[in-house]
Amino acid sequence: MDKNFQEEQFTGIIKFTPPLYEQRYQFIKDLVGKYKPKKVADLGCADCTLLWMLKFCSCIEVLAGLDICASVMKEKMHRLSPLPGDYLQPAERSLTVTLHHGSVAHKDPCMLGFDLVTCIELIEHLEQSELKKFPEVVFGFMAPSLVVISTPNSEFNPLLPGVTLFRHPDHKFEWNRGQFQSWALETARRYDYSVEFTGVGHPPTGMENVGFCTQIGVFVRKYPQTSESAQSEKPTEAAYKTVFKAVYPSLKDEKYLQNAVVSEVIFTAQNIKQSLMDCLMSEHKEYNDDPTERKCKFQPSMNCFSEDLGKLVVEKSMEPFVNGNVVYIPLTTIFSFPKVNRLCGTFEKLCKLIAGKVTLSSDGSAVVFYTEHENK
Repeated sequence: MDKNFQEEQFTGIIKFTPPLYEQRYQFIKDLVGKYKPKKVADLGCADCTLLWMLKFCSCIEVLAGLDICASVMKEKMHRLSPLPGDYLQPAERSLTVTLHHGSVAHKDPCMLGFDLVTCIELIEHLEQSELKKFPEVVFGFMAPSLVVISTPNSEFNPLLPGVTLFRHPDHKFEWNRGQFQSWALETARRYDYSVEFTGVGHPPTGMENVGFCTQIGVFVRKYPQTSESAQSEKPTEAAYKTVFKAVYPSLKDEKYLQNAVVSEVIFTAQNIKQSLMDCLMSEHKEYNDDPTERKCKFQPSMNCFSEDLGKLVVEKSMEPFVNGNVVYIPLTTIFSFPKVNRLCGTFEKLCKLIAGKVTLSSDGSAVVFYTEHENK
């Protein structure tokens, strides 16, 4: 069962807007926006909703989920796969998403090296023996820079009609604020973390004394982890089973970068060619009207390019030109355009990426188009 489902049956009566589970996920998204972690693991990821939301955060390059129930993960994990649009327009960052089946009471080397670990409505599902091992696994072994733990605040339960003991039948306990804070402070002290307490789900007016519906502890590691401590207890065998892995197309992959550069070079060159042909047609008409009229230098069409770039092309003597039925677009002109420049970084990289993919002049200095002579 989705761990959010039964709780929302109760909290929906109080009309949290947005729903409480969305507030928890938004809290994590806001934290990601603040700290910009590259590697994030969600322990107790259930139906992968939080992972799906986080995959759109541009700073994240690695996402991992862990849950004891493989069937719940598999039900919705297809949402974490790349879409056709991801292949048509690869992102500049790399992104790898993996899902693992296993218990948070066990250590596995696949969970090392993460910047942020989230445990959203997880600890209350743990048996006492698992809860005892949990701090050592997360704070001692994984030792991320940031850990976020959320759990129900039992002081709020009397405000939820229908809750007799716990909010979910699988909960093994529900702590009040004092119990959670005592556990969190001791855990932070033992593993050299600081912890701050907050929450989501404000109580009704006049009942502020019960605190948030969901209480949250944000743990920040005090000292950088040394390589020795990171590897001292590294297990030799995997404890988890990987049930899903997706590697998103990225411009950091030479194959996708080359496709993007070639497409952008051809698009840019075709636009420049069209602007040039329009200019030559205009000159031809002016020449027929007045043979003494001087021909103007090439200026890119303002519909296609900015005025500054048009001046840049002229001032640096990088004008495209026509010779017979061949149009030459200098690579230096194409490289001056921001998107091409940003994709390639250097002119040498541009030349390397388009080699054999774009028709070039004999000396390799210009993109070549063959066309009917439009200035007859």
